[in-house]
Amino acid sequence: MCGVIGITANSEVVGEIYDGLATLQHRGQDAAGVMTFDGAQFHTKRGAGLVRDVIGAADILELTGKIGIGHVRYPTAGSYSPEEAQPFFVNSPLGLGLVHNGNLTNTEKLRRELKKEGRYLNTSSDSEVLLNVFSRELRKQKMATFSLKKLFAAAKKTVERVNGSFAAVILVAGHGILALRDPQGLRPLTIGIRKNSKHDELAVASEDPTFATLGFEKIGDVQPGEAVWLSADGKIARQQLAPKNWAPCIFEYVYLARPDATLDNISVYRSRLRAGEYLAQEIRKAKIQIDVVVPVPDTSRSSALALANELGVRYREGLIKNRYIGRTFIMPTQAKRQKSIRHKLVPLPLELRKKNVLIVDDSIVRGNTSRQIVEMVRSAGAKKVYFAAAAPALKFPCVYGVDMPSKKEFIANKLSTAQIAKKLKADAVFYLPLPDLIRACEFEKTKIPHFCTACFDGKYPTKEVTAKYLASVEKCRECSRHQESDDKQMTLL
Repeated sequence: MCGVIGITANSEVVGEIYDGLATLQHRGQDAAGVMTFDGAQFHTKRGAGLVRDVIGAADILELTGKIGIGHVRYPTAGSYSPEEAQPFFVNSPLGLGLVHNGNLTNTEKLRRELKKEGRYLNTSSDSEVLLNVFSRELRKQKMATFSLKKLFAAAKKTVERVNGSFAAVILVAGHGILALRDPQGLRPLTIGIRKNSKHDELAVASEDPTFATLGFEKIGDVQPGEAVWLSADGKIARQQLAPKNWAPCIFEYVYLARPDATLDNISVYRSRLRAGEYLAQEIRKAKIQIDVVVPVPDTSRSSALALANELGVRYREGLIKNRYIGRTFIMPTQAKRQKSIRHKLVPLPLELRKKNVLIVDDSIVRGNTSRQIVEMVRSAGAKKVYFAAAAPALKFPCVYGVDMPSKKEFIANKLSTAQIAKKLKADAVFYLPLPDLIRACEFEKTKIPHFCTACFDGKYPTKEVTAKYLASVEKCRECSRHQESDDKQMTLL
């Protein structure tokens, strides 16, 4: 999971790309980068940290140009090097810059093919692989001068070669921006327009709240398997490169996306409200006494509020969040996650003391964070503490761009719900059934026939994800965990 943006405008774009990345910061806090083109050359600044840490006032002055792209990075297992911060660049043909959200599942095969074709890569990033595949296909089109027909032909060949998830934005020097989305539509990508007397200004971004901030109007989503061309002179061209095989990631609606986002015509906020209503039905079956419903801020607020209303129970902010601590789910190591939760949340005893408290969170992964929250609430004087997740039990790793743990690390893979409650030191634990989550995300105006629910049920929507592939992913993740431990020891030494 990362955040991407691209803009073609009538004036300098770096300020708007900076502001746009700030609206997407929740999608990645590990690294950030901006690339612009001024008509003669590319200008790039990228590095580790938040947008505000990477892009300074001096950089704003140097990143000149009326066309640009930006990226906020959330690393997957084994890819924490600052060198892998985006955008990536190749100088031929035409001059190309790329930002990418997602994860390719045939990276090593493509890497071997590129090496045979005489192309050498500088990082282990699959995003660099994607850019080089596209560059290679563009070269095969023998495009000495710009041709939209040949650009789309190269994009089609690229989509045919790569597997997995990709919402990619490619800057083509002097001409415009190409947006690509995988045939499953696993990661979101939206299009915006801003009317201008000279010519329309165009944008593409991971989520549409970015457009509201920048004064653009959303005109739709890049469709699965589609290429959308945003020209430097304000023209839009679209071509379907592969059949749609709808399977957008349902975890976007549970946790990843902003609540004010609308992805593929589905409101994230409304889906979370409905999830809370359906979760209330599960809790009602248990016939327990609840005095107060408390959300784990921020992602679960919508679900917790709807749940409380459905049960007729008071909703209270019993956990106060330090807003200067990042999202713990997307922190790269378990040590950082465990340390951050105590710094991030502080219980409010006035709302918890001598009460039966129902804590609502978006999901339960390993259970370590959940247990700490239960302990906080008990220490604040709660009589009983129940814990509810507005999602089904997570059991399977994501191979499409979310750095979830290896299969054996998921608490729900080891224990029953009753055993999980004991492990969390909660009086009871509740999960939202998967059919109810799907029902919560369905919307009357959408035509999505299927979501990717692999992290819950192990049903991966792309055929290359076999048992053998998953075993290799597990091995890679375990190696990554060992490397994190070694790095920590080296730091202590």
